Amino acid sequence: MKRVLETWLPPVLFGVTLLGLWQVLTVAAGVPSFLLPSPSSIADAFSKNFDSITKAATSTGANALIGLMSGAILGIAAAILAVRFRVVDGLLGSLAAGAAAVPIVALAPLLNSMYSTTTDLPRRLVATIVVFFPVFVSTAKGLRQVPQVHADLMTAYAATGWQITRTVRLPAALPHLFTGLRIAAPGAVIAAIIAEYFGGLQHGLGSRITSAAANTAYPRAWAYVTAAMILGLIFLAAVLLLEQLTRRPRTTIWRSK
Repeated sequence: MKRVLETWLPPVLFGVTLLGLWQVLTVAAGVPSFLLPSPSSIADAFSKNFDSITKAATSTGANALIGLMSGAILGIAAAILAVRFRVVDGLLGSLAAGAAAVPIVALAPLLNSMYSTTTDLPRRLVATIVVFFPVFVSTAKGLRQVPQVHADLMTAYAATGWQITRTVRLPAALPHLFTGLRIAAPGAVIAAIIAEYFGGLQHGLGSRITSAAANTAYPRAWAYVTAAMILGLIFLAAVLLLEQLTRRPRTTIWRSK
């Protein structure tokens, strides 16, 4: 209980204090809504548009989830190949660095023009590319940091390269893998939202934010932004939960020994 309070109480108190100061500042100083709406007006707009916000968040979340899963699978597979084969490492390392250097605002309109704007494929591709780099780099780093004695022992047992990767390298690389996923999960949501700014289907959070802002409905626009923040936190929480679930069996085995 004490550990939970130490972990969650400070950020909760900080958030409540920040919202209180925000409310007082915007109301007492008479800040116009187009500069900064008050938290109460944003909450009111959120409740009034809850159904449309939920639908938009579901659409954006689906694109981000598909991009996260695709990018993670490709990143892990590429890392395994890069560690196994030096030539592949040189090729994929340069490709991953190039993909990470391309800004989303340049990539999204390009993919929209290459593929049909009546589908969510361009947005999912953007999210996949954004996720690929951190997962690839983190997983490859973890796969390379296996103690040499473990690899030598498996070699002495006449294990194949894939058996060494599956039984020794991948379990040892899990902490690094989840480090990459913690970065990639909110990044997938951000990429999916930014990709929605450049045309295509108008049913996601990004298009709703731009539409509300263009109609000077700033509290409603901030309500959609709040939904985007919540969606990103949900993705991050899911990764953290998955990380805890993968650690439990190892902890149980260690204690049983």
